[in-house]
Amino acid sequence: MVLSPEAKLWWAQAKRDFRIAERNHANHDYEVSVFYCEQAAQKALKGLLLHRTSQMPPKIHNLVELGRLTGVSRPMRDFLAELTPHYMITRYPDAAGAVTSDLYNGRLSLRFLRGTKKVMEWCRSRLR
Repeated sequence: MVLSPEAKLWWAQAKRDFRIAERNHANHDYEVSVFYCEQAAQKALKGLLLHRTSQMPPKIHNLVELGRLTGVSRPMRDFLAELTPHYMITRYPDAAGAVTSDLYNGRLSLRFLRGTKKVMEWCRSRLR
C-alpha cells in the first residue's frame, strides 16, 4: 500500500522530531530530548493509524492507547506507558514538581532514545 500524502507528513515529522531528540541529547538538553522522543513516538504511531484507516488519528497524547490501536507488543506498550507522562513533565515545572532540567540525565535520555527508535522502526516496518 502506498502512503497517503497525509501519512507521509506524519511520518516525516516523526523522523524530524527524533532527529531533534538526538541533537538535544548530544547537547545535554536531556529533558528536551525526552520531550521530542515522546513527540516522535506519538507522530509515528498516529502516522501508522492514518495509513491503516485513512482517517485522521485521534487527538490524544496517550501513547499506550495509540499503541493499543496499532497493535504494539506488550513490552513496547510498557515502554510507551513509561514515556507518556513525559509529555507533561518535560515542559511544566508544576507537573514535574521541580525545574524540569533537574529531573533528566544522559542515561535516562538515552534509554528513551533507544526505546523510541524501536517504536519508530516498528512503525516504519508496517508503513510499507
